[in-house]
Amino acid sequence: MNRSTSSPQKKTVRTRAAWLIVLLLAAGTFAYPAPYNWLSGQLKSRIGFGIGTIKTPFVLGLDLQGGTHLEYEADVTQIPDADRREALNGVRDVIERRVNTLGVSEPLIQTTQSGNSWRVTVELAGIKSVNDAIKLIGETPILEFKEANEAASAELTEDQKKQMEAKNREEEQRAVAILNDVLKTPASFEAVAREKNEDTDLKAKGGDLGFLATNPNHQDLYEIFKLASTGTIAKLAIERPRTYAVARAEEIKSLGNEIKVRHLLVRAPVPGKNSEGVIVPLNEIQQQERAKALAKITDLKKRATPQNFVDLIKEFSDDPTASSTNGELDWVVKGQFVDQAFETAAFAAKKGEISDIAESQFGFHLIQKIGENPKNDVRVRVIEVKRTVASDLVPTDPWKATKLTGKELASARVDFDPQVGTPLVSLQFNDEGARLFEEITRRNIGKPVGIFLDGVAISTPIVQAEIAGGRAVIQGSGNVEEAKVLARRLQAGALPVGIKLIAQQTVGPTLGADSLTKSLVAGLYGFLFVALFMVLVYRLPGLVSILALVLYAALSATVFKLIPITLTLAGIAGFILSLGIAVDANVLVFERLKEELKQGKSLLVALEEAFRRSWPSIRDGHVTVLISCAVLYGFSSSVIRGFALTLVVGTLISLFTAIVATRTFLRFLAQTKLQQYGGIFLRPKR
Repeated sequence: MNRSTSSPQKKTVRTRAAWLIVLLLAAGTFAYPAPYNWLSGQLKSRIGFGIGTIKTPFVLGLDLQGGTHLEYEADVTQIPDADRREALNGVRDVIERRVNTLGVSEPLIQTTQSGNSWRVTVELAGIKSVNDAIKLIGETPILEFKEANEAASAELTEDQKKQMEAKNREEEQRAVAILNDVLKTPASFEAVAREKNEDTDLKAKGGDLGFLATNPNHQDLYEIFKLASTGTIAKLAIERPRTYAVARAEEIKSLGNEIKVRHLLVRAPVPGKNSEGVIVPLNEIQQQERAKALAKITDLKKRATPQNFVDLIKEFSDDPTASSTNGELDWVVKGQFVDQAFETAAFAAKKGEISDIAESQFGFHLIQKIGENPKNDVRVRVIEVKRTVASDLVPTDPWKATKLTGKELASARVDFDPQVGTPLVSLQFNDEGARLFEEITRRNIGKPVGIFLDGVAISTPIVQAEIAGGRAVIQGSGNVEEAKVLARRLQAGALPVGIKLIAQQTVGPTLGADSLTKSLVAGLYGFLFVALFMVLVYRLPGLVSILALVLYAALSATVFKLIPITLTLAGIAGFILSLGIAVDANVLVFERLKEELKQGKSLLVALEEAFRRSWPSIRDGHVTVLISCAVLYGFSSSVIRGFALTLVVGTLISLFTAIVATRTFLRFLAQTKLQQYGGIFLRPKR
């Protein structure tokens, strides 16, 4: 009877012990993956097949990996007392969004009050550029939406008109005199430009404007000189918006042919590339969507003719602007299209005909070339005389503010123009912002609306129609990186109050590494001393508790990695302290085991009684530690919080290892031949 009853019990204990060993190996491998990664590398080099590697690192705090501690003082003098805490919470949220864009691991931002002084503490561990961080945290980008100030075009009085005409005649005469001089001695043009230019920058550059084909500010000069030859000087002083210009073509170069095309787009999923440049295949759903798109574009190709192509574009193209533009793109030369495949197909197409199906990063296209001309670029040098304009006599701001600002901005992200693939920044407003933007576009149809960042116009689009839905686009970003920076600044938002950097402390990576080494050595010594004590005092159960302690350390390290928990010096101190707490439960059990064995009970019965009777004390002790940790975490500084958090994790895991792991291993050993040696199980000598 006893054998049939104990046999499955023994099997269950063995199974549990085996699973605990598996858990120990798995947690130990994840916590310290170097041997596993070495084995994986050996397998891959010898048989060409690897088992993957573990790359999850520990997240180290500022005092362990180095970093920067920044102390800011907030200017709350204009904020009512009752609103100051809320304002500082807003500052903290904005700074947190900003530093998150730096890729800093676990940045720590806290606000504190000392009397009437409010401060913000920022800790950035592992930061590479402290100056960039300081600049990013302290900047206050101001996003504004403005509309044209119609009062700026107010007519001049008759006297003002006469005054302006007289000044213009005088200014034009000065320009004509300069023109006559350089026409007589063309070789002196650059020297005269360095002497006579009234604009400081132009004077320094000898009037050199560079090549103008793609410069939107000088298209008037480009149109004059695009068919000229090198050295040609314009025969008249050129009247420009704010100057009279004497100009010469310095250099002509061919850009090849420029083309104008219209296209029909059918959007389709396209295989992308990961960060390592490896092509990522489409999933099953994407493959089905791609097949449908290909079938659609194939059918449209069969139906398309030069005569009906515009109608097909308006009806079937996925380009959102197709209905208003007939799918037409601007004149371009080679290198201006973002997508190389589209550019190749567009330039290869015959004028007027419909191309074969072309594929780009946006999907499938049919292309019709509707124009092609040779194009030159020209480098122009100018001598400019400032010209009096109406705003000089009646100074007015050409823009006036609206109620729409960056406060109503919900999100900003990088997007791409669906026509030519150039980067842009897409803005999405909240409900109030969407309402304001709709009103602004409604009253400014056919007029420009200015988007200003820090007082500088970054985009002045002409409103074509009322825009609902609260979405706007900022175009003109030079490249993807500039667009990302702009989106990041807008997304971070403006600070509710001004802040001033008053203290900065930097911990170098070498000092941080030294602190980490010393902390690890301290932890190792702590573990060894505890292990030695347990083995000397409690013999085999003490040895079992050390195995459970190893499991505890492996599980704790795994949890620190997975959450992840930022490890600081205080946090490691909490972990070392929890080593003692982890064996404290075992000490209670083992002392109780001695008492049960003294009463002559069998080893298995004594074990069960020892754990049962020790549990209330173990439970209450751990609960009091958890309560203390909760108080420390809720009402203390960042340093103490790290200590409290690691102590909480250690305390919870120690409950598992002390009660479940130690109990299982002792049950297993008590059912082996080792039970014959009562002395190693703490049985007193008779």
